[in-house]
Order: sequence, then C-alpha cells, then structure tokens
Amino acid sequence: MSKLKNILTSIKFWAVIIALPLVLIGCAGILIDSDPEFISDDFVARETVDVAINGGTKLSYLRAGTPGGQRVIFVHGTPGDAAGNWLDILKNVPDGFEFFAVDRPGFGLTRPKRQVVELDAQAAALEPLFDTRLGRKTILAGHSLGGPVVAAAAANYPDQVGGILVLAGALDPDLEDVQFIQYVGNIPPISWLLPRMLRNANRELIALEDELELLEPKLAGIHQPVIIIHGTEDKLVPYANVPFMEATMTGTSTLEVIRIEGMNHFLQWRQQDIIMDAVMKMSAEILPQTMPEATITSE
Repeated sequence: MSKLKNILTSIKFWAVIIALPLVLIGCAGILIDSDPEFISDDFVARETVDVAINGGTKLSYLRAGTPGGQRVIFVHGTPGDAAGNWLDILKNVPDGFEFFAVDRPGFGLTRPKRQVVELDAQAAALEPLFDTRLGRKTILAGHSLGGPVVAAAAANYPDQVGGILVLAGALDPDLEDVQFIQYVGNIPPISWLLPRMLRNANRELIALEDELELLEPKLAGIHQPVIIIHGTEDKLVPYANVPFMEATMTGTSTLEVIRIEGMNHFLQWRQQDIIMDAVMKMSAEILPQTMPEATITSE
C-alpha cells in the first residue's frame, strides 16, 4: 500500500495522467468527435450491419445519396467517428452516388466498444458494405489510419473494391514512432482513466508499426487505381509516406499523387473539393461507360 500511495501522490504520475490525452490526440492526428451524438437527419441515415469480427460486431455507419448509385465508403482515422469526420461530405452527395461513412470497430456507435488493431480485421469489417451490382465495384476513401485500412481492403477483396483514395495515409512502418507515455497509458489503472476513444486509439497506434509491416508485402498486389492526396506540411502523418506508397504499390492500374502545398493533416475539413473531385475521377475511371453525369448539390 505504501508504494501505491507514493505513486498516487507523485507529481510525475499526475503530470503523465494530465498530459497523456493531449499527447495521444497529437499522435493520432485526428480531431475529437465533433458530433458524437449524431444519429440521422433528413439527408443522412444511420444503419448497422452484423460483422463476423471481434467475436461479433454491429458496425454502425451513415448512408446518404442515391440508393443503388456508385457506392463510396469513407473510413476515418484514430480516434474519430463517421459523423465527426465525414458528415459535411455526406450532406453533399453528387447525383448518382451513394456515400457511406463507418464508425470503425472501437469507435462511435459500433459495438462492442473494444478496439480491433488488426488491419485485416478492420478491412473485413467493411466487406458487408461492398456493392458490385451492375458491375459497379465500391470505391474506398481512408484518412490517416483509415488509409492502411482501405489499402488492406483493396488487397484482400480485389473483386469487390474498384479503387481507393488514400487521404494523408499512414502506411510506412518506418515512420511510426510510439512514445513512452503511450505505453504508460496502456497499463491499468492508467488506461482505465482514459476515455474509451483515446484508450482504443492508443492501442491501435502502439500496434500500427507491426500491422503496417504485415501489410507492406500486400501493397504490390493492389491492382486497382489509387489516388493519394497528401499535404506537404502534414506534421502528424509526414509526406514521406507518399514516396513509400509510390515505391511499394507497383501493381496498380494507375497511381496518381495529389500533392497539396502547405496543407496539414486535416483534409476532410479543409479540402473537401479536392476529395470530391478525386472521387468523381475515380468513378469515371473504374466504370466510365455507365456512370451518370454527376453534379454536387447542397442541402
């Protein structure tokens, strides 16, 4: 008991407790959920689908747009959720498109609440939402840690994924650097004091380097078109990830890099027009003969 008392009265201990959430937010590079209570409105519906991962998962997602249109699934990073990252985009869906945004396992309203650190399992969670009706394959767009998730999905489900957009994606394992304080934050009782979102994000980030090393050999097997969008001033997921992707994604039908000078990490809040243009270009590339002419409409 005396050791525990000394720890609980230690200034260093409480400094770690106070600093840890801020450090994890910075390491994750994603804004805290801006609207975690969002369920649905006149433009966006919330639905769930059963997924056979994590002992059984009810994946929560948002859907908007034209039912049966070209499907695009948006995948957030860590921490985050569908509404906080993608709600504005889902309220401005082009005609002829159907947009989905998922709460990844461990985040938002997806249940159970525990984290899933394996990229292959994260990719498998998306598979029930893939749509290949009328020859249309699904387009995936992943931001930050969502980037390797959509890359894993493209590699693992080539017959269902038509193309991917990697938005400020973290794919180079050599660029992952786990801070000592993150290991401290993963040890009970300290981990119990963290909000669920930060606790799960921390565990994902600790595991990410190993997961990216497992993903790396699969990148050459991605044969779909890929569009990479990355800012040159991204301090959270460095632009150096881009040459890594160019060097490893050698089997893509096309690979385009959109380099945004002076841009930071937060593309979906500051560069929505560029993202939407890339979605339109990707859809025309994977099925140009059947895609309707699309126009972006606002609410």
